[in-house]
Amino acid sequence: MSLAVSSSSGTSNMGLDDNKNEEEKSETSHEHLEEGDSAAGEKYARQMSETDLSVNEEDEDEEGSHKIELGPQCTLKEHLEKDKDDESLRKWKEQLLGSVDFESIGETLEPEVKILSLSIISPGRSDIVLSVPEDGKPKGSWFTLKEGSHYNLMFSFQVSNNIVSGLKYTNTVWKTGVKVDSAKEMLGTFSPQPEPYTHVMPEETTPSGMFARGSYSAKSKFLDDDNKCYLEINYTFDIRKEWAAT
Repeated sequence: MSLAVSSSSGTSNMGLDDNKNEEEKSETSHEHLEEGDSAAGEKYARQMSETDLSVNEEDEDEEGSHKIELGPQCTLKEHLEKDKDDESLRKWKEQLLGSVDFESIGETLEPEVKILSLSIISPGRSDIVLSVPEDGKPKGSWFTLKEGSHYNLMFSFQVSNNIVSGLKYTNTVWKTGVKVDSAKEMLGTFSPQPEPYTHVMPEETTPSGMFARGSYSAKSKFLDDDNKCYLEINYTFDIRKEWAAT
């Protein structure tokens, strides 16, 4: 009995040992595979990194080679005189620029914009024409508006030397040091001509009431798309119960 049991036990142990050896071999081979996969993954990652780097360098080289180089600036007169013998180009430039007066064209690149006058237009009364001082600082109260009235601001200006692009008008108003209004109006792009341009602003309504009446300070600017300022006016005005006597 004991021999039989012992023999059976030994056979069973041998089977367990064999299974254990196979498991150890499997684990060892699995570890080798994992190490191999890890090494291969690192190698692949390095290759991809190097590839990405080379692609980025190529992209940078391509971007550098495709940079736009602007040609030299030239005056409007030079533009008009170029290809003047080409009928199609001449007509295209006339459509683009309109009727440009050669006497209004200078030899400089910078356009010149001169604000000639500002007017306040209100229904049922004469226009208030405001003269623009050279220094942009009118003395005293520049004008008086009636509370609750409807009005439009109109100004005329002249352009010479070259085309002015993106001309705009900005206006900021303060009362007792507190900003109460701010506006910006895009006027457009204009070519040189001897006749002045005229622009009428959208209709506005003055505030009314006891707290609206009083003195205000304001700053108006005329600028182009390069933020070059052609005129800055710092002034004061009043809002009263009635229009100022004329």
